[in-house]
Parts: sequence; structure tokens; C-alpha cells
Amino acid sequence: MKIPDVNEKYSGKMNETVLGKGDYVAGGADGMFFLSFENSSKRRVMIAGEVVDDLSDYPELAASMFDNRQKDPVEWARMWKSLGIDMICLRLKGIDPDKKGTTPAEAAELVQNIVNATQLPIIVYGCGIADVDNDVMKVVSGSMKGTKLILGKADEDEYKTISSAAIAGKHTIIAFSNLDVNLAKQMNIILTDFGVQYNDILMDPLMAPLGMGLDYSYSVNERIRLAALSNDKMLQIPMICDATGSWDVGDAVNDELDNVKGRVTWWEAMTAMAAMVSGADIIIMRNPGAADMIMSYADELRGE
Repeated sequence: MKIPDVNEKYSGKMNETVLGKGDYVAGGADGMFFLSFENSSKRRVMIAGEVVDDLSDYPELAASMFDNRQKDPVEWARMWKSLGIDMICLRLKGIDPDKKGTTPAEAAELVQNIVNATQLPIIVYGCGIADVDNDVMKVVSGSMKGTKLILGKADEDEYKTISSAAIAGKHTIIAFSNLDVNLAKQMNIILTDFGVQYNDILMDPLMAPLGMGLDYSYSVNERIRLAALSNDKMLQIPMICDATGSWDVGDAVNDELDNVKGRVTWWEAMTAMAAMVSGADIIIMRNPGAADMIMSYADELRGE
């Protein structure tokens, strides 16, 4: 009996986005991840290690995994590089006026120092206060011309200022949507209509962690990827997923149960695994043990 050919013949291909100083590339798949009979791309998912500039609200358990280097964001970033990750995700929590009140110039200097220390692509997030973030992103963007940063994030309510900063500095921008395929596509259209280059967008459809809607996130990611491979151009944009939401799950970090460190490590790893298999090109991670697991799994699933 002849075994039927089960290969899907896709008409579309994922776009490629160049990062850093041009030496890192995300995207480019022409099939679903880890199906080598369909996807000719052997590119591994890229891992971004999280660094914050203010530890006041940061989980003590997570911070303790970095041997006191977490007290210096540059040294923290260096440690991530020594672990073999692909990029740094810097969260500028300290620009919040109620915390350190870091100035835009100081934030820009920190970004530059991390770039110099690691030579890795850098994702830059603000503190979540739109007016503060917008002021900081303009300065950071303008000071880092020549190095392609990833600025986060643009959403349907707040995208013009950060998009303008990204355009002026020739940086990449993260288009955020909340678990909605149509909104994900609409955000990409909004940004390109505004003037952002198609190749300068990464798509964040919101990765819900294990125990808080992971199955729905998986479905959204997969539908985005399948639509893109079916030649929906406005969804053929590399996807970035944030697995650090695992640390917001009560069962993952409950220290009244046994082995909280091992539990939260596996919790984040499983969230990241779901993101990776469903279509993520870049995954932001907090736990070095979980990040190491995902890099190993990615190599194994690619047959390396």
C-alpha cells in the first residue's frame, strides 16, 4: 500500500526582519516549525533574556538566579550572553517617576552600554506609562542610529509617537494585539499605513501562560501562522512571544508548595514551548534554566 503524501503545499512564506547590526535575522519560514518535510528553514527560534533596571517589583526568586549580577543591568546582560541567548530584552522600569525616575538620557546611555557590552540585538520596553515611555523612546531611538533596536510596544490606542521614533531611528517596532487574529492583522496595516516599513515590524499577539489561557494563545498563534503561509501578506511578519507571564500564575510561584524554583522553571519552559511550536520566531524569557531548556529542545526538534 502506497503511503499518501501528507506535505502541505503553502503559497506563502514568512517575511524576514533584520536585527541588531544586521547580523541577526528573524522569520523566513515557509512551513510550520519543526516539520522539516514542509519547512525548509532550519532557523532556530531566537531567545531574548529579560533584564530590568529597577528590581523593586521584580520577583526575588528570579533575581537570585543571576548571582548578584542583577544589581547591574549591564552585567546581567553579559551573563545572559554567556548563557548563549540571542538577544536582550531590557525593561526600563526605572523611568517611572514613582521609582528611580531615570531620565531619557540615562536610559539611552544604559541601552548603549548594553549594546556595547553584548553586541546583541536589544528589545527596549518602557515602564507602561504612555507619556513617560514616549519621551524616553524618542531619545533612545535618536541616540542609537546605526544599531537596529526593537522598540515596544505599539497598540491600537498608542502607536503614533513610538512609531515616529522607530521610523526616525530606523528601528524595528513591536505591534501588540490582544489574542485576536483580525486585530493582529489590523495593527500591521495601521503601522504600515502610518509609514513604518513592512520589514521593521514584529508581531506580538499576546502569549498567555500555562494556566491562564495558553490553549487559546496557541490557537491564535497557529491561525496567524497558517494564514500567513496561505499568502496573507499582512500576517507574514515574524512573531514575538513573551513567556515571562508565567511568573504571574499563582500555582507556578506558590512558595507554600514544594520546589518552587523547579516548578516555575518548568512552567515558563512549557509556556515557551507552546509559543515556539505554534509559530513564535522570538521568545522573551526570564528564567535562565527555562531558556536553556528551550534552546536545547529547539535543537533537538530540528534534528541537531
